[in-house]
Amino acid sequence: MSALSDAFAARPGAVVDDGLISHFGDPMREQRALAAGTAAAPLADRVVIEVAGEDRLSWLDSITSQAVSGLRAGDSSELLVLDPQGRVEHAAGVLEDGSSVWLIADAADAEPLATWLQRMVFRSRVTVAVRSDLELVGFFAGGDAETAVRAIAAAPHGAPLVWSDPWTAVQAGGYQYSLIADHPSADYAWRVAIVEADAAAPAELEAAGVLAAESLRIAAWRPRWSGEVDERSLPHESDWIRSAVHLSKGCYRGQETVAKVHNLGHPPRRLAALHLDGSDDVLPPAGAPVFAGDDEVGHVTSVARHFEDGPIALAILSRRAPIGDLVVRADGIDIAAAQQVIVPADAGATADVPRLTRLSRRPAGQDPRKA
Repeated sequence: MSALSDAFAARPGAVVDDGLISHFGDPMREQRALAAGTAAAPLADRVVIEVAGEDRLSWLDSITSQAVSGLRAGDSSELLVLDPQGRVEHAAGVLEDGSSVWLIADAADAEPLATWLQRMVFRSRVTVAVRSDLELVGFFAGGDAETAVRAIAAAPHGAPLVWSDPWTAVQAGGYQYSLIADHPSADYAWRVAIVEADAAAPAELEAAGVLAAESLRIAAWRPRWSGEVDERSLPHESDWIRSAVHLSKGCYRGQETVAKVHNLGHPPRRLAALHLDGSDDVLPPAGAPVFAGDDEVGHVTSVARHFEDGPIALAILSRRAPIGDLVVRADGIDIAAAQQVIVPADAGATADVPRLTRLSRRPAGQDPRKA
């Protein structure tokens, strides 16, 4: 472990498993502090890839789902790498600092993504490197944690490296299939700082584990490569077009399928949020099957205990799965699951249906699905 990781792991109550700090003794309190902007979470489950060279932006633009050629220093974005059939292979957060593009990838995907990028260089003036000397710290904007973490963020070209998660709103060129007027992403002001591995963790900074960070991600319906992606995943299924796909940019691998499903068809599966019955105190693992009656209709992708909502999960379901309550089966126990639709069954060719009327904490404005 690095000096930064050692400093966090030495804190009272830290529970460490293979270098990953799950929590510091009280995951619920850590969630509250993280959401309030007073705590930060060391993110050993993610890795930094640096893409340098004068062609870096135009090159990434040509081979990924997102329009990044116009990024300026300090801009954040997100991209997907798709296979020729439009299925998700890799995903990464994108931060441009004026001299390099910094990609933030899930740890298990970082080396495969970097290898694929290196194979795609050809004559382009770019270099690709996994930066094992850098680590990541996550926090929410607007609190004391932001001030403390920005102060230790790496700044190799002058500006602190802090990625702003674009999930907060539909990005330019994107589209939201969810019909919910009060989308939970609106409050998801998630930031990730890239930090030198030998940096000193501020002693006054409250710490949270990855369990807290994951709980808040799931509550915001935010898809992640390590959670929601399998060998069949299309970006439409998890509403990932809202932040990681530009529907009107130039051609790239998988673009034909993206356009065809969006304009003419429907994704075969759909992401749903599940509120789980906690009376048996059983939290199903990722991969647990989801049933409607006797029919298996999907599986859980991510699950957590939320400090306000209790046991929650994201699940990928068949497009034909019913809208009502479902059951998740784990350890021989059937867990009742109240379903909230994220991606509707008719997403795609019939996406222009009216929004659902719901109670909202914010006044109604323009259609949140379009950017």
